[in-house]
Amino acid sequence: MSNRRNVLITGASGGVGTALTQALHEAGWRIFAGVRSPAAAAPLARLGARVEPIELDITDEASVAGAARKVAHAVGADGLHGLVNNAGIIVSGPLELVPMDAMRRQFEVNVFGQLAVTQATLPLLRAGRGAIVNIGAATGRVTVPMLGPISASKTALESLTDALRMELKHQGVRVTIVEPGAMATPIFDKAAASAAADGYAGSTATQRLYARAIEAAGRLTANQKTAPVDGVVRTIVQALSATTPRARYVVGRDAGQLVLLGRVPQGLRDRVLMNTVGLKPDAFTDAAPAPQRS
Repeated sequence: MSNRRNVLITGASGGVGTALTQALHEAGWRIFAGVRSPAAAAPLARLGARVEPIELDITDEASVAGAARKVAHAVGADGLHGLVNNAGIIVSGPLELVPMDAMRRQFEVNVFGQLAVTQATLPLLRAGRGAIVNIGAATGRVTVPMLGPISASKTALESLTDALRMELKHQGVRVTIVEPGAMATPIFDKAAASAAADGYAGSTATQRLYARAIEAAGRLTANQKTAPVDGVVRTIVQALSATTPRARYVVGRDAGQLVLLGRVPQGLRDRVLMNTVGLKPDAFTDAAPAPQRS
């Protein structure tokens, strides 16, 4: 048995993933950096000798199983000391207009894929008495209108994390969830590109009904303040290393404010959230076509 700590990170080529890989490498960890393509692997491989990119599509069970076998072969009896379920996507829009394929993709990546990787690596995590860190969101605690798909998926991940924490407590595996607010990463640009490709469900008349609300939500997203990833990365490292991690870590001022809002009476909370995203009485009186996603 060696003293080297081994960790698998999904979504390692994203903004948080890359920064986390660098931070853990500097802290002496051996990192298995999950990426979806060889092109995404190349920049990570240059971060250091202990960074080992591994192709991993968390929505493909064969890919998950293959990646787990490769990691198991590499770590041997040491097992895994950490798993960071970092991969994730954002699907947004009024639920009436969200295409079902997009909704399924939201859950395939943010929920089912997270559990698939966890199931495949749990024998290694038991061997290493490791920690699972799931990356949630404050919207998993308080649902935001016009962000129903991402909110629902992160709420589901919250429940999975709670169940895993209790089920694995006496098996030597620690489980926690980190709940950041909006961060300065490419995820919003990727979400916009996916939304443009998906388009909207529903009739033209239904799309017109939501036109103003969609425009208001778009302005909110475009103007939102995003935080650097540093704070989230530090929190993940802390959660991985803690002997007794918290059940939840809330990171970022906006995330904290949203969690606090969850404590106010439901009626007031609804009004605040609806006003924030532009769901006011006059939002549904515009007969203009719904704006094209871009």
